[in-house]
This record gives sequence, C-alpha cells and structure tokens, in this order.
Amino acid sequence: MERKPLIVTGVALAAVAVVGGALTYAISGTESTTGLDRSTTVTVDGRKALSGSIVAGRISSKYSPLPWIGGDTSVMKCPDLKAVAGVKVSCTARDGDGKGLAIPVTVLKADATSVTWKFGRV
Repeated sequence: MERKPLIVTGVALAAVAVVGGALTYAISGTESTTGLDRSTTVTVDGRKALSGSIVAGRISSKYSPLPWIGGDTSVMKCPDLKAVAGVKVSCTARDGDGKGLAIPVTVLKADATSVTWKFGRV
C-alpha cells in the first residue's frame, strides 16, 4: 500500500507541470494582432502604419511576463510599423544590466483594419 501515495504525488506533480507549461506558453506569446484605428494608426510613406509607441508598449508588456521568459527591459523604442506583410523593423531597449537590445519585429499579415505582427526575444 506504500505505492499509492507515491503514485498520487507523481500524478499531482505531472498535473502541475502541464498547467505551468500551458500558462507559460499562453503568456509568452510574441504574436499580436492590433486594430488600425484613429488612436493606433499613423501614416508612413502614404501607407497606414501602427504607431511605434503602440508596438513598444505591447512588446514591453509581453517581453518578460514571467521571470523565466526573457529578461527585464527598459527604455523601449520602436519605429512606426507599416501595415504591409513582410515589413521588418528593429526596436531598441535596455536589458536589466543596461546593455542595448535590438528586438526584431515582423509584420505577418495586414489588411485595412488590422495588422498581425510578431517580435523576437533576444
């Protein structure tokens, strides 16, 4: 009968690991779809673009949502992001040690009302 508590403990630990992994995956996403409305849109070269301040704010909030995902960042700055699939820009920030970071951002798809983009953790 000594095996039963061991099995129950093993199952409980496995469940905690699965839930923790799922939570980490959900929070750590680097893809975002943002609406292009009056408050988020600027014009770059005659085309709609997502304001750099919106991009910087979203990356800042998602870059390090949990201690084991990415590191702390500060002074996040991004250029405006043209709403054209394939466009790539680089945002800049400082890590927890004050070193400069270049964070790549890519537009995955765009239409008249929204832009879907992702960033990379460095």
